[in-house]
Amino acid sequence: MKNVFVYMFLCFVAFGCSVLPFGNSNPSARNPGSTSTTTNLEYFSDSYAEEDEEGFTVADFGGQPPGPNQVLVQGGRAVLGTYEEDVFYTHDNVERTVTVQSFFLDQTEIANIHWLEYLHYIGRDSSETYYQSALPDTTVWEKELAFNTPYVSNYLRYPGFRYYPVVGVSWEQAVDYCRWRTEAVNKQRAMEYFGEDYIDGDIPPIESGIYLPEFRLPTEAEWEYAAYGQIGDQWLDENQTQRRLYPWDGRTIRSSKRGNVGKFQANFKRGRGDYAGIAGALNDAGFVTMNIYEYAPNDFGLYNMAGNVNEWVFDIYRPLNFQDMEDLNPIRKSDFLDSEENYDSENFNSMVSNKSRVYKGGSWADGAMWLSPGTRRFLDQDSSSATIGFRCATTALGTAGNWN
Repeated sequence: MKNVFVYMFLCFVAFGCSVLPFGNSNPSARNPGSTSTTTNLEYFSDSYAEEDEEGFTVADFGGQPPGPNQVLVQGGRAVLGTYEEDVFYTHDNVERTVTVQSFFLDQTEIANIHWLEYLHYIGRDSSETYYQSALPDTTVWEKELAFNTPYVSNYLRYPGFRYYPVVGVSWEQAVDYCRWRTEAVNKQRAMEYFGEDYIDGDIPPIESGIYLPEFRLPTEAEWEYAAYGQIGDQWLDENQTQRRLYPWDGRTIRSSKRGNVGKFQANFKRGRGDYAGIAGALNDAGFVTMNIYEYAPNDFGLYNMAGNVNEWVFDIYRPLNFQDMEDLNPIRKSDFLDSEENYDSENFNSMVSNKSRVYKGGSWADGAMWLSPGTRRFLDQDSSSATIGFRCATTALGTAGNWN
């Protein structure tokens, strides 16, 4: 060790080299330094609100935080698609290798209490027409031969259902909620930063780092990648011990962990006429939906990525998505390469159109097959169901994509 320090000293004296044995001094997003590396002009820090300073402002930045109730899903390479038997012979999600960038995803599905909060605020500052358009369709519970009437009038608003997933929400309504949430969260962040100096409507510049990226529905690839949670079966360098069928280890829907052996790991329909099990020993206990924190989270910390309710994703449905795709951050935003005209939905010869949106994950009313993240179904974006909810995502920008 002594020789190392002697060498470094001689190097400094003889060659004038800058030796930094205790760390890298290169500037970074979080530590840009006090002067420009290309002009040597001084940076001003945290002064973008002060108009009397003429220097270039570089605001303090501690990294992009997750949104409320969100966790970081570290991106990477993955094999997406269904690799089990395709019992319906749809062949619409064939295995393929893609890379998904890092992003943030809600730990849970959006719950009734979150939707009631949304209704409260838009009721104060939006038109009656918009408020009415945001109301979930509670009649999705109604069935002629089933006594579901209590859910029609109580499921959304009764306090006992506060943390049950909101249902009866269309894809379009979910997108509207994401827009409202973006504004609500960023307004709160600005108020916390400015304190008493905050003026309603003030929008700090993007360079300030205060605002979060927009909340949105996850892409199908993001959702599927997050649901598998394959970080939990890593072994050595980029090796995985197994390919998961569900968001947990093993090839069954029951737990093999000590203390929970035999317990179901999701809320689903166990068989014909069997939604919850036998009284006195209810296993999944979900006659319909369940609390959004029910069951153990997957290895990304995400609850109910299988069962409880299906979840809307952003993508338009096409059966050949796996062919017409990019292999980095794949998404289908339009009918590019697979025109709506190919499906003749106008004459009711097909249910596929540009309004067809993908939903994934399985629900309380679905069999175990649909719990695999590789399965996919679709519904028109203006339709809703008692079995479909959603959660929000935000893009991880710059250093936010790092795991540490």
